Amino acid sequence: MLLEGKNAVVYGAGGAVGAAVARAFAIEGARVALTGRSLEPLDAVREAITSSGGQADAAVVDAYDEGAVSDHLERLVADAGSVDISFNAVSFGYVIAQPLTTAPSSDFTKSIEMAMRCHFVTATAAGRQMERAGGGAILTIIASPSRMLMPNQGTLGIVGAATEAFCRQLAADLGPRGVRVICICSAGSPDAPDVDWAMNQSAEAAGMSREAFEEEFTSRSALKRLPRLDEVGAVAALMASDRASAVTASVANVTCGQIFT
Repeated sequence: MLLEGKNAVVYGAGGAVGAAVARAFAIEGARVALTGRSLEPLDAVREAITSSGGQADAAVVDAYDEGAVSDHLERLVADAGSVDISFNAVSFGYVIAQPLTTAPSSDFTKSIEMAMRCHFVTATAAGRQMERAGGGAILTIIASPSRMLMPNQGTLGIVGAATEAFCRQLAADLGPRGVRVICICSAGSPDAPDVDWAMNQSAEAAGMSREAFEEEFTSRSALKRLPRLDEVGAVAALMASDRASAVTASVANVTCGQIFT
């Protein structure tokens, strides 16, 4: 197993992407700390993992709160001995399905500030723990509009580009201590409820039917399909593992060839 003996924390583990990544980590042998703002969805993910023979714990943690995140990691290290993997799958309040010229400035700046604060809080807290331990992997997910031209995507691509820049800088800072930082770039999984909603909104903004919009969006990929949640989770597990020990400051492309990196 790729992650046997490793301890992972997943922020936003109750959401579709976070749950898929948590399950993939557990399948590969990691003990997974599931975190989020509400315990009920976390318990559902924990039950799915443990009933399949995996190891998982659930805790309510506000990923925007520096003290809460640091305290949780301290408890995790005290209990498990280390935190080897951190994955941020928190969903942010994006401005989407409209041109920037129609977006209020407060909505535009708020979504960027929320994303950057959450990434900074979770990644730097994990980074401090990993520095002391001499290694680890910090990962997050961005969307393909961060690297491709597409109208009416609001702040989705902007936040992704900023997240990628943040990860590069953090990789440079933490690299000498053996800590890797990687972005997973997804084209959006059709089996994720948030993606389904965004597709509907984007289709309406483009004046197209949902079916026509998804067909056109999918046709941009080399494989003529979009990545499933389990495929995103599998790539995250690989990037978090020692098999990817030479990979950092990089974007793992899980867009089915929608973008080229």
